Amino acid sequence: MMSDANPIETSSRDLGDLVCAAQAGSTMAMQALLTELTPYVGRLCGPIALDEGPDAAQNALIIVLRDLRQLREPAALRGWVRTIAVREAVRVARRGRRDVPAELPDVPAPGDPQLAADVRAVLDRLSPAHRAVLVLRDLEGLDEAAAAELLAIPAGTVKSRLHRARRSFRQEWER
Repeated sequence: MMSDANPIETSSRDLGDLVCAAQAGSTMAMQALLTELTPYVGRLCGPIALDEGPDAAQNALIIVLRDLRQLREPAALRGWVRTIAVREAVRVARRGRRDVPAELPDVPAPGDPQLAADVRAVLDRLSPAHRAVLVLRDLEGLDEAAAAELLAIPAGTVKSRLHRARRSFRQEWER
């Protein structure tokens, strides 16, 4: 009897199985992985790359699919994808334009839509490096060492950037 389980709702074990199947060449498994990872990658790339977020997310997903066979431990998929997504978002943000403010629909807006719009506007005015550190530490909840590894910078640099990013955020907020 076939299961009616939704392939999008995957456990860690199921995700590992999908990775193994995709590495073996299953196009269905690759499609299921894309379905699972696309929102996650979008949430990471959007706040960092702003209006170029969708491009950064697409580039990151292409890299993930291209390099999937290099992933040795399927259980490490999310961390590996996060590393690729953040690096790609920072790369795209550095080369991209900042002409049009981005919409950040996945930034939580508890109750007050005006507050969410104000937060988005302040994030738009921060540098890509500051946005990346804020997203990793404050939205993703990573510690300094993990953020440093993802951004390929020393932990001390993460700490100082986070301090400057928060200070810049406060200053922009008060404007």
